Amino acid sequence: MQKMMKRPIFKTVAVSAILVFSACAESPDQQQSSDQDAASNTEQTQAKVGYLGAGAWPAAQSPLTPNTAMREKIQALLARMTIEEKVGQLIQGEIKVTTPEDVKKFHLGSVLNGGGSMPNRNKYATPQEWLDLADAYYDASIDTSDGKVAIPIIWGSDAVHGHNNVIGATIFPHNIGLGATHNPALMREIGNVTARETRVTGIDWTFAPTLAVVQNDRWGRSYEGYSEDPALIKTYAKEMVYGLQGVPGTDEFLDANHVVATAKHFLGDGGTENGDDQGNAKVSEAELRDIHAAGYVPAIEAGVQTAMASFSSWNGEKIHGSRYLLTDVLKGQMAMDGFVVGDWNGHGQLPGCTNASCAASINAGVDMIMVPTDWKEFYTNTVAQVKAGDITMERLNDAVGRILRVKMRAGLFDKGRPSDRGIAGKSGIIGSAAHRDVARRAVRQSLVLLKNEGRLLPLKAGQKILVAGGGADDIGKQSGGWTITWQGTGNVNSDFPGGTSIVDGLKSAVSAIGGQIELSVGGSYVTRPDVAVVVFGEDPYAEFQGDRDTLEFQPIHKSSLKLLRKLKAENIPVVSVFLSGRPMWVNPELNASDAFVAAWLPGSEGVGVADVLVADAQNNPRYDFKGSLSFSWPKAPLQDVLNPHHPGYDPLFKLGYGLSYAAPGVSLAVLPEDIEGVAKADVDSFPIYAGRPQAPWQIWVSDEQSTILLSGAYASLPSQAAVLTTTDMNVQEDALKATWAGQKMATMFIEADGPETTYDFSGILEAEGTIRFDVNVERLMSGKMNLQMACGENCMRTVDITSRFNQLVGKGWQPIALKLRCLAEDGDTLEAITRPFALSTESTAVISVANIEVSKQQDTTHQCP
Repeated sequence: MQKMMKRPIFKTVAVSAILVFSACAESPDQQQSSDQDAASNTEQTQAKVGYLGAGAWPAAQSPLTPNTAMREKIQALLARMTIEEKVGQLIQGEIKVTTPEDVKKFHLGSVLNGGGSMPNRNKYATPQEWLDLADAYYDASIDTSDGKVAIPIIWGSDAVHGHNNVIGATIFPHNIGLGATHNPALMREIGNVTARETRVTGIDWTFAPTLAVVQNDRWGRSYEGYSEDPALIKTYAKEMVYGLQGVPGTDEFLDANHVVATAKHFLGDGGTENGDDQGNAKVSEAELRDIHAAGYVPAIEAGVQTAMASFSSWNGEKIHGSRYLLTDVLKGQMAMDGFVVGDWNGHGQLPGCTNASCAASINAGVDMIMVPTDWKEFYTNTVAQVKAGDITMERLNDAVGRILRVKMRAGLFDKGRPSDRGIAGKSGIIGSAAHRDVARRAVRQSLVLLKNEGRLLPLKAGQKILVAGGGADDIGKQSGGWTITWQGTGNVNSDFPGGTSIVDGLKSAVSAIGGQIELSVGGSYVTRPDVAVVVFGEDPYAEFQGDRDTLEFQPIHKSSLKLLRKLKAENIPVVSVFLSGRPMWVNPELNASDAFVAAWLPGSEGVGVADVLVADAQNNPRYDFKGSLSFSWPKAPLQDVLNPHHPGYDPLFKLGYGLSYAAPGVSLAVLPEDIEGVAKADVDSFPIYAGRPQAPWQIWVSDEQSTILLSGAYASLPSQAAVLTTTDMNVQEDALKATWAGQKMATMFIEADGPETTYDFSGILEAEGTIRFDVNVERLMSGKMNLQMACGENCMRTVDITSRFNQLVGKGWQPIALKLRCLAEDGDTLEAITRPFALSTESTAVISVANIEVSKQQDTTHQCP
């Protein structure tokens, strides 16, 4: 997903091979040899600008044998296709803005559904609706009524922990949890289940597996990596590709039960400075090769058919523009004979490029450009660039030939409509009991026991157990980002039919051995419990919106720690179940817990947690802990780079650590809490919306009759009085856009899901601080616009901000900073804020907002009305 970065660009000049795929194309074996020769021919040139040369990288061998018939078909198609048709094949548009009619007219090669994008913008689209749309795209792509050559379209989707875009699918633990299982064979099973459920909806291609070797845990995509250890990535890559695609040389390879896989993100995405998503990996070529490329040779040798270029840079050069890495290394030395796809507008980040124009990325080796919304302009510009010679016909034929090769290998020319392929449209496959059993087993094996004082675990027969914490009964929270919606936010348990929350699993297991469960998120209880299980952790996020300044868990409100300490003060033994997409500094939470389990992001099968935590009727473990850390655990908030091969390696828990019932280890000493990097108690600002709603806030839209939660990227009132969508300010979907129809009073607001959640803004008020946000006022007709804040029961404070907004109409993004005191009446302390931000009007208006915070900063853009 796109993130605009301002970085110094150091541009390397490389003489690299263009992999020619012309009418006299070579066999795959011959082409591989040619590619390697071409790469070696450039070694001297590369060395002059600081490269080792492609020959210094590991070589791979494709498992796929030459196919003369396929080669001849590709040659014949290339000979018949016009420049315009060939350029169309290079383009991948997003389904929200790409119709079947577009596919036919522009001869598009691919579509994708981005995170949270569903047919007809319907979160609850059925598998049949997905399949119907796949058929419509396919029919359009092979329609020859306008004289174009029939080339079946390929649909790509981020099925990254199951077919996670579809309601009812089996959601597996995210990769960080799968890494903790240290079970390569399980990866093949998971890949196979994911492929089958994806195939039911008619989709041919998944953007998985992620082979990032995560080196800085502040990165918002850490949970997409299996491990910080390249050796584990090597063992997983081949097995996951086998699971998704089938094994080359067998009848199952890319049959109707399998999908095309993607090795991503090539290269160095897990090694950026400060863990900055889409940032700069300042590493030597040897480290880039030995650490970050570890999974790619095994994936290629397993037959992976596509690779995705990384958003990130290597020593200042964007990977989307690196001919050396994409062409010489990946396609040449590593013999990747499928195609390279770009990431979401990643080409637009190259110097001299825009989202709508980038010959440089195609020339560097990106074969298919993911250009979600600007693809029509991109098509026009690319056609012109080919005709002008900025992109050679040899390079165009190479890219299109690679795409055709993958489509032929996937059987798209032979299998007919998506609905006619194998298990497509069949009921009983998505979310089946057998598939959920695989996920449940993965959950069990992923759990890592970090502490178990007095052998508090497993939970015993007949116990009275309090289950508390915000993650106890929240399948969305336990599943994390890339779950139904892009960020994984806005989901409720009913969005996971067939799934189980962690408390669901505990209730079933505990009742079976004569125990009792009392659920109280806040930790209150009617009957004093024998033990409390507190489930807490990170709220869902994805990509750059999960980047962090430090690894301290809850540096501001510390609500989970308060709950743990409350229970400890009442002399109730505490089991902590920690949900997170990375290892985090949780020394205070560890000290306040008698037992502590790292559960990562286990997905839809929360019952797998109970399998391990709850004993049998004889108080013997039903399942022991098998998981061990695939990421080192920090002993300080600033230990973000914490890997055995880096100097000064000194973790709290080392790579591979994990207790079990059979090997309980020794007691954990009290851990230091007041150390460098811990956030100070006096908070200078409260972020409310920064790219996404900050925990615990959610986005809503309402009128007098209805209140609708923004789930994913779109929410509309039944009355159509207001529509709320995500939009872009600096990066993809980092802002909110509200459109008021002017029919009646309607409000967009930010509020927690539950009246017990409040924030104390009294310190900001006393410091004469401000409420601050960025706004883009596109339209505001006659009528008032009110800025509001709710401060408890029957306490709504309002400021008329109409005049200021009228001044900003049509001026693009502008900052607003207003004294918090403008929203306070005499005697207000603002110490129990339940709704920190709202805009309300009955006028016709189109207004976008971003970067909402309450801060001690005192400068203002205007005075109180």
